[in-house]
Amino acid sequence: MAVPVTATYLGTATVLLRIGDLTVLTDPALDRAPADYPAARPLRRTAGAALGAEDLPPIDLVLLSHDQHADNLDRAGREVLGRAGRVLTTPEAAERLGGAATGLATWESVRCTAGATTVTVTATPARHGPAGTEPVTGPVTGFVVEYEGGTLYISGDTTRHDALDEIGERFTVDTAFLHLGDAHFPATGDLAFSLSAAEGAELARTLGARQVVPLHFESWEHFVEDPDRIAEAFAAPDLAGRLRRLPPGSPEAL
Repeated sequence: MAVPVTATYLGTATVLLRIGDLTVLTDPALDRAPADYPAARPLRRTAGAALGAEDLPPIDLVLLSHDQHADNLDRAGREVLGRAGRVLTTPEAAERLGGAATGLATWESVRCTAGATTVTVTATPARHGPAGTEPVTGPVTGFVVEYEGGTLYISGDTTRHDALDEIGERFTVDTAFLHLGDAHFPATGDLAFSLSAAEGAELARTLGARQVVPLHFESWEHFVEDPDRIAEAFAAPDLAGRLRRLPPGSPEAL
């Protein structure tokens, strides 16, 4: 029997997943808005999350694509990490975070169990910008989550590159959560640091995903692409019916 799965979109790249008995949170960015984050590339949040940290249930597992940017891990998100049962992330982030954090190298897998539910989580390739920007952007990871009856893919912040093609070769993806937004910064000109809608559509084709949930496309100034582009990119005949927009704050069965 397939394990029931629900997803609650909280905003940015933050999703609350319930996979059978396991409660999972992705990239917790939960601060109230407006909020500014000074850095080499300053970030500004313009809308808050649908739920605050205080509204969340106990979290068994956090899937953290990276820890170095506030739109994936902010102040409130760090508080959530401190009380989560387990955190899976990059090896570099795990070393910085300590506590319950475990770092996974690309294609490394671990099993996680809560109650009667066991999932296998595999780290997948991701690159947070054009080739050559890795020393500045830092390491990032995606995740595949396999459970009885299905498979989820969470892209993490990534741009389109050849290493992503292997994900579709290794796994049969049911639902893909793709970080979009076509992130740009004034200081870096035309360089993009996340997928555009068109690139997300191309990745969906490569993955062969049954449905695609867009994330990471609103509520921050550096997400420069009009969200309407997402529906346009997925209107192609071969992608018809695959796009799944989740209403913020409401659990939806996948």
